[in-house]
Amino acid sequence: MEEIPVYLFTGFMDSGKTTLIRQTLLEENFGEGAKTLLIVCEDGDEEYDEEELKKANTRILFIEKEEDFTETLLKNINLQYLPDQVFIEYNGTWGVDTFLEMTLPEGWVLVQSLATVDAATFDMYLTNMRAMIMEQLFQADVVIMNRCNDDTPKGKFRRAVKAVNRPAQIVYERADGSIDESEEELPFDLSQDLIEISDADYAIWYMDAQENYKQYDGKKVEFLGYVYNPDKMKKGVMVPGRFAMTCCIEDVAFLGFKCKYPDSKNIPHKSWIKITAEIRVEFAMEYKGKGPVLYPIRIEPAEKPEDELVYFS
Repeated sequence: MEEIPVYLFTGFMDSGKTTLIRQTLLEENFGEGAKTLLIVCEDGDEEYDEEELKKANTRILFIEKEEDFTETLLKNINLQYLPDQVFIEYNGTWGVDTFLEMTLPEGWVLVQSLATVDAATFDMYLTNMRAMIMEQLFQADVVIMNRCNDDTPKGKFRRAVKAVNRPAQIVYERADGSIDESEEELPFDLSQDLIEISDADYAIWYMDAQENYKQYDGKKVEFLGYVYNPDKMKKGVMVPGRFAMTCCIEDVAFLGFKCKYPDSKNIPHKSWIKITAEIRVEFAMEYKGKGPVLYPIRIEPAEKPEDELVYFS
């Protein structure tokens, strides 16, 4: 049986899901005339023109209640419409896990998940409804930040998304539909002989160093770290890092770097240190590829900070 590709569109209401789907189906001729089933689970301000959809060989079906969105219904829909491809505009208030944990009809394969975000309101949602909006983004292959302008804090938004979904591709789209490819500013200066990483910037630095490790090769850094160094750790290796709140207080992750230090066993497990180190890009099993490895220049005992957590914003 041939696979039926399924495309999932998530995001809060009025974040641009309908516009994105309409452009994909009507303007880009996605699927080149394939029989498309569009399942809409949300009634937003933007509406579909069913006559236009018919011209694109697309049938539309509305599901208004979350309790109606079931495996049985999807199987019946599949038998009724026999689609070649399926687009799902998911409701921004429904749990994405509900769909991801479903057994889809025979042949249906989720091939891509896209999430839309209104850059004008994202900061407000991060402050007041962080866990809820992040649920719409945590499994997306592509996150589209639309309605961006010159004042959009792209770096902050990128870090917020990457904190819960590191593989996601993030696209910044301006109000006129053009792609914003301007560089994001970092809160520290990479040109300095010694890059001093503050607690406020640690999570930002960690994410950038993991993703753009080549630009840190040979750089010297200094930061306050919490040492992971249990007895079972390989000799000459320890992991200094920090605990970061990625989504909410219940979702805390340790962000640490592989550190090669001959006297590592003299650094107590779960101790605080101020470390100055050179970064070298090397292959590491811990990274499953190349990444930043620390070589200490100076290590000093340090006091536990008032707030042990670091943050992405």
